[in-house]
Amino acid sequence: MRRITSSGATPAAAAAGLLLRPGRLGEVLAVAALLASALLPLAEAATEAPPPASSARHDYEDALRKSLLYFEAQRSGRLPHGQRVAWRDHSGLTDGLEQGVDLVGGYYDAGDHVKFGLPMAFTVTMLSWSLLEYGADVADAGELAHALESIKWGTDYFIKAHTRPHELWAEVGDGDTDHYCWQRPEDMTTSRQAYKVDRDRPGSDVAGETAAAMAAASMVFREHNPHYASLLLHHALQLFEFADKYRGKYDSSIAEVKSYYASVSGYHDELLWAALWLHRATGRAQYLDYVVDNADDFGGTGWAITEFSWDVKYAGVQILAARLLLSGEHSPRHRETLEQYRAKAEHYVCACLGKNAADGNVERSPGGMLYVRQWNNMQYVTSAAFLLSVYSSYLSSSSSSAGGGEQQSVTCAAGGEAAASAAEVFALARAQVDYVLGSNPRGMSYLVGYGARFPARVHHRAASIVPYKHSKEFIGCAQGFDDWFIRKGANPNVVVGAIVGGPDRRDRFRDQRENYMQTEACTYNTAPMVGMFAMLNRLARDEAPQPPRPEASSASQPGGETSVNR
Repeated sequence: MRRITSSGATPAAAAAGLLLRPGRLGEVLAVAALLASALLPLAEAATEAPPPASSARHDYEDALRKSLLYFEAQRSGRLPHGQRVAWRDHSGLTDGLEQGVDLVGGYYDAGDHVKFGLPMAFTVTMLSWSLLEYGADVADAGELAHALESIKWGTDYFIKAHTRPHELWAEVGDGDTDHYCWQRPEDMTTSRQAYKVDRDRPGSDVAGETAAAMAAASMVFREHNPHYASLLLHHALQLFEFADKYRGKYDSSIAEVKSYYASVSGYHDELLWAALWLHRATGRAQYLDYVVDNADDFGGTGWAITEFSWDVKYAGVQILAARLLLSGEHSPRHRETLEQYRAKAEHYVCACLGKNAADGNVERSPGGMLYVRQWNNMQYVTSAAFLLSVYSSYLSSSSSSAGGGEQQSVTCAAGGEAAASAAEVFALARAQVDYVLGSNPRGMSYLVGYGARFPARVHHRAASIVPYKHSKEFIGCAQGFDDWFIRKGANPNVVVGAIVGGPDRRDRFRDQRENYMQTEACTYNTAPMVGMFAMLNRLARDEAPQPPRPEASSASQPGGETSVNR
């Protein structure tokens, strides 16, 4: 883990004993430990029961609107006329210039100004999956255009970054120099060096994830912009072929990324993940064959995982494969392997429910939050909420299609807890969303800008400094630390829609700018919540008491006239 020392710190930073956000090496080492233990036999049954869900009511429509604003705050490049986050301005306008390519655009991943390709692609995949599952609900809330914009801002950048069939620019900026600097993106003086993967320096993980993002997004745009959807699918097919043909970890080709977004899980999960998305986008059997034929060698039916993230995709792979089994979208030769994928998918679901054997469960805080690790734990909470919700939906749809037959349920390992219903799985998903929105012991919303109480000192360079549009006077690296970072007051700009790292395993949270493990937000924290907020908004309306209607009036289903092509 890289730390800034007093010899490299500004006077203010040194006086504060400042440790700059050192990348994600601690998180990476924890992932390595998880993977090392994922195949171990499970021990005795768990006994801890989940806490009761909060009965608090939330304004999910407001949360949806605000979550989509966050992606506008994270934009790099030349901002459009319709930009709603007014305290941001153009930035990174020369990205790629030194390398002779146009890499302007895309997203900053968090509170700094490096464009990391792997988490950016995962963000776009999850935004797209949100719309594929809950697009009608997003449209019904009037936010479909903004959701599509959030995806397209990322995919437009990926099209630029995919300069040749076997070449993908995977990073712009240098994490080390960036983290020695505290300034607005509009004032950037740090390195904008760009890094790529190609045939000689492969990166199957970043190329595979980008293929997944493009394939998922192609389905989203199929109805709204068919030409663009075809272009995205073309890039997705090329990227998958590149990722599979020239195999290797991208952090072995780009050393600069290792301290920040190292690929600890390797690239096999991304290859399976991309193949599943390409199967869903194209319907071509060759991609399902790939997922089945490589299930054992790539760990798809071997790893029993208890987290889902920008690095570790196995739980998502297993749930997507289980969907194909439950929906009957497979041939007889695929069934046995898809059953194995489903077993591992349900290990993840049961781990979240606390119904696996003791060593195979996700920890819960006293307030009911799923807890994986101290650094940015909310990423695991939001991704779990999404996976649990979609899996409960797949179970319910399978039961309905059976024509009144036996209800599908989740099979768990713990004795005496043989099954969990789709309703029980969904209840946990909703409880996690509600925890994020303030149904927690602190009564704090970890979605910035939502509710009466939310983090005010988000670890975010642009938010913590006076807006460029209000003061165009240049603010340098050291000046940003001396004049802005060390201030004790609230940030001058509110990063509306950001979901911060969140509380620790005991629901404790320190709203301090230097506490980057808890107060920094990332795009992949919020991305899974877009669909969740929209869907819960519909459910909340359905649950609310309705005034009596005249018999002649018939209500249409929410979002019934607007769909996203699946």
